[in-house]
Amino acid sequence: MYLHRFSQAGDCTESQNLITEAYIVAALPRAERQLISAIRSQVARFPHGRELTLGIGDDTAILRVAPGSELLVTTDFSLEGVHFRREWHPPESIGHRCLARGLSDIAAMGGKPVAAFLSLALPGKLPQLWVDRFIKGFLALAKQFSVPLAGGDTAQSPSGVLADIVVIGSVPRGKAILRSGARPGDRLYVTGVLGASVSALNRLRRGERLRPGDFPEHFSPSPRIAVGQYLRKHGLASSMIDLSDGLSTDLSHICEESRVGALVRVDSLPTVESSPEGLAYALHGGEDYELLFSAPRRARVPKKIAGVTVTEIGEILPSRRTQMWLESEGLRVPLKAKGWEHFRA
Repeated sequence: MYLHRFSQAGDCTESQNLITEAYIVAALPRAERQLISAIRSQVARFPHGRELTLGIGDDTAILRVAPGSELLVTTDFSLEGVHFRREWHPPESIGHRCLARGLSDIAAMGGKPVAAFLSLALPGKLPQLWVDRFIKGFLALAKQFSVPLAGGDTAQSPSGVLADIVVIGSVPRGKAILRSGARPGDRLYVTGVLGASVSALNRLRRGERLRPGDFPEHFSPSPRIAVGQYLRKHGLASSMIDLSDGLSTDLSHICEESRVGALVRVDSLPTVESSPEGLAYALHGGEDYELLFSAPRRARVPKKIAGVTVTEIGEILPSRRTQMWLESEGLRVPLKAKGWEHFRA
């Protein structure tokens, strides 16, 4: 889910500031070389795997591909006014969410994250303390998954903060879990709870003050790296995708790539709220960063993997039109992809 879907982009007044931990406007961002040097000194203390041969300091990083492995590459923008607002999100949360987007893509392929690359465009009047806190949140998540920040770029932005993340991962050759492997008869599963992120976002939209620690699904989502690796190692998932744009939209991607249809059972959905609004959040909200996957009917999928709840929510159907259906109390209605899509009118 993206911010301008619920509200008009623009600045909030000081009285509308929803950040619970204020920061002091002290100094402008450091000069580029000083900023890179400061980040490099923090990164140097982080452990990393054998895949990274050379990190920050040269024109490029050097990565070593392990024998029998393939590289996974993903990139994601985080744009102020689209994916976050400084008035709503603490800098640590923005940094965390920036990296989480890329890690979630690696999880969806059943991969292991190897390195991250961060490019930042910052307004000239942005306080250095804000930048420090952003990097703190970014590196805290990187440390959790042993992902070194191996490089990137910095620039001055004429307006707003722009962050671009590239995450490199690895997976045994030919073992990546794709969107195109679903087959009729497969069962559909999701991890975690759906709709919590957009539920928190709507509360922010209504002007509520939220403590980030009380709403981790929105402010500090947890990429399901361990779940993705478990599914790949045990050969359980026939297809998989991470839920970034909403269940309805992301399921449509699996259907299109696999050339199948799908049925989702309302009563089985792990929704954050038991209400029509909660159902809409679960189906179309987005930014859950959970995993949606299919598995053969006979596969024994655990109800919990790496401490994360796994719920069966439907099945894959034969369909030439990749039709999706929503079933409730024995009645089926078409399920349309109404999650997030850039440039859609």
